[in-house]
Amino acid sequence: MLPWRGYGLLLLVLLTVLQAIGERSDRKFKPYEILGVQRSSTPQEIKKAYKRLVKELHPDKNNAPDANDRFVDLTKAYEILSDPERKLNYDNYGITEDAPNFRKKHDYSEYNRHGDPFDHLRDLFGDGFGRFRTGREQNIFHKQSVTYKAYSNNLVPSSHKQPHLILFYSDWCFSCTKVIPMWSKLVEELEPIGFVLSTVHSEHERELARKIGVRELPHLVLLTDGKVTHYRESVLSVVKVLEFIRRKLPYKLVQRVDDTNVDDFLNGWTDNRVRVLIFGKLDVVRLRYLTSGFKFRERAALGYVQMTQPETSGILARFGIDRAKDTLLLFQEDSNKPVASLTMTDLPTNTILEVIEKHQFLQLPRLSSQKVFDSLCPLDSIRSRKRLCVILFTRDSVDHEEYRQAMRDFVQESSFSPERVRFTYIFMERQQQFLNAVTKEGLDPDLRVLLLWRRGEEKAKFEWLEEQWSASNSSKDELKETLSRLLSANEVLSGEAIIEHLVDEHASSVFVRIANKMIEISEILRDNITKDELIPAASLVLTVGVILAGGYVMSYLVKIEEENVQKTLGAKGLKVDRKGKVVPELKIHELRAETYNGMIRLLKPGCRTIVLIVDRESKDKLVSKFYKHAWPFRRNKTLMFGFMYIEKGLSWYKKILNLTLPEPRDIKINPKNCIGTVLSLNGHRRYFCMYHAKHPEAARRPGYYTSSGAFMGFESENESSDNEDVERAKPAPVLDSPDHLPIFEDQLLDGLQNWMDRLFEGTTYRYHVNYWPEFPISPSTWNSK
Repeated sequence: MLPWRGYGLLLLVLLTVLQAIGERSDRKFKPYEILGVQRSSTPQEIKKAYKRLVKELHPDKNNAPDANDRFVDLTKAYEILSDPERKLNYDNYGITEDAPNFRKKHDYSEYNRHGDPFDHLRDLFGDGFGRFRTGREQNIFHKQSVTYKAYSNNLVPSSHKQPHLILFYSDWCFSCTKVIPMWSKLVEELEPIGFVLSTVHSEHERELARKIGVRELPHLVLLTDGKVTHYRESVLSVVKVLEFIRRKLPYKLVQRVDDTNVDDFLNGWTDNRVRVLIFGKLDVVRLRYLTSGFKFRERAALGYVQMTQPETSGILARFGIDRAKDTLLLFQEDSNKPVASLTMTDLPTNTILEVIEKHQFLQLPRLSSQKVFDSLCPLDSIRSRKRLCVILFTRDSVDHEEYRQAMRDFVQESSFSPERVRFTYIFMERQQQFLNAVTKEGLDPDLRVLLLWRRGEEKAKFEWLEEQWSASNSSKDELKETLSRLLSANEVLSGEAIIEHLVDEHASSVFVRIANKMIEISEILRDNITKDELIPAASLVLTVGVILAGGYVMSYLVKIEEENVQKTLGAKGLKVDRKGKVVPELKIHELRAETYNGMIRLLKPGCRTIVLIVDRESKDKLVSKFYKHAWPFRRNKTLMFGFMYIEKGLSWYKKILNLTLPEPRDIKINPKNCIGTVLSLNGHRRYFCMYHAKHPEAARRPGYYTSSGAFMGFESENESSDNEDVERAKPAPVLDSPDHLPIFEDQLLDGLQNWMDRLFEGTTYRYHVNYWPEFPISPSTWNSK
């Protein structure tokens, strides 16, 4: 019986454990159940479910005792499922932790479960070996460790306001043990003055280490403005790191100020930044001042006055500075009266930042960029508590400074809270898009005041003051009354506009950006290329430079040669393209007695002359169309193109046609019907081919084949064509056919292209002649007609 009792007890224990595990699993955070969606749900479905549950579980609308906890769980569940990476981690591993591992401690005890495997090495090298793995300083690296996600989402964006120092390490890096005291000292020194120090486990974050370019451990980098600068010194010490930081921070974050340049510095507020003077005894600018200047470089210009120098005695006497203590003075438009002052034995970083944060804008700042616009005129959707922005429209002129000063005087005298009303001005010529968005038709905005209430990213409501702004009491009274009226919840601004992003007036020019980019590239190359890599890299750059230079020289020589060829051939009357090749020209010669031998009788074997028959009225129109058809054959050296006036060569034309007949007879031809005829004449073999719009070879109409020459009026008994002339001003046909299909003058050469294709194929009919008859000499009076 005893064994059975033992089995029963064991079974009871197992059931208890399983129940506890079940209860624990029930308490496990389940984002899908909280949102009421499936694992296969799309991001749109998840977002829709979240919006629906937010309305139900929001503590302001739900009075249930657990409404707040359920709302927190709902938000956490949506954050997990809306992030693809975190959703994948939950689906695969059940991971719901969303912290970027700033404080998350990795359990390294599992590597030492069976004792320290380095005890024998510690006996040889002393107790300092492996110190970073045990004792109080065991997790100094792990506590500050960040992941790739935290680096991309948190460190890079914040590096535009705070410099980051990042150390790459590994558990198996023996050299990392030596930098633990140095790193601890840096943490103590730099974190209180505005630096952010982080570490990266290179074995756990291989992708981040590869992206940064880590080649050895420990490795230190400085992250500013999203750019990484590598520490390349062979010795990693506190002094070297501080020198590295000073050298790599942006240039002139804090300007040196003395009696010679103090007025220029304080009066430089036209760049839309306040002026901060810091008085100290040290000969170097402290890092806390540099970090303060780095954070507020867009809003404040910092100057450092070394009180121990004799060149600063005038400044000390001017502002009554205590030489025994450090002092901070903050100036707006008035260079003689600071709006904030702070005197302490040691100025803390947080106090400096608080003072600058509170007074980071001028008394009357300028809307010079979208960032300034968003800061001074933030988005506001609460009608009961409007936040108005008063904008004075002026020009960048000294003449308008008195109107801006009048607005500053009004700001000092008024009692409106900066939380409700902000006063600004704008240069109209620099912000033309903003001006067009709020200007009414027929309204002159010069020296006018606009009251603006932003309702969205681009939407805004506005109202103009009736009168132009001036230093008179009437302008101030109108502004005061209008502000008091519009700040009430029941009043609505009359105008509405869509405002685009403001132009950044402080943006660097193209040349400055190119110069900065070149400097940045040179620094990257200097930081990333070692001495062993310098010679191959220089050789590669030199080779590429020689190739480019050689290519440029060759291109220049070729260009000179092409110009010389063009000049030489141009002098001979030939046209030359850009490559120096002769452009073939197509010339259409007139067939007459002077050119008859050269164009027909003396042609070389294999050469042909293609002649178009025209009259004086149709010559311009038909020759231009003939030119287009002949243009593709301009490179053919066996072809010659010409035209013949039927008035000159009618007798010659009759003779060659008569020679093709079996028996000679008198032929009567209507000259008007010959217009548009094209002859292909082979002078050496004494034959010709013929094209005409009514010729069987051109028409190819079924049932319409006539005897040779009938289509041109060979059978006409009326030799005169006076009664058959066609009035070209009217759309009457030039030719008519037995099938009564008219052909107009514009249509005479429509089939020429197909006929020429058959001509070169050798399928056209050839009319042979025994000899070439003489071409008649035109009377001297013909050309004058």
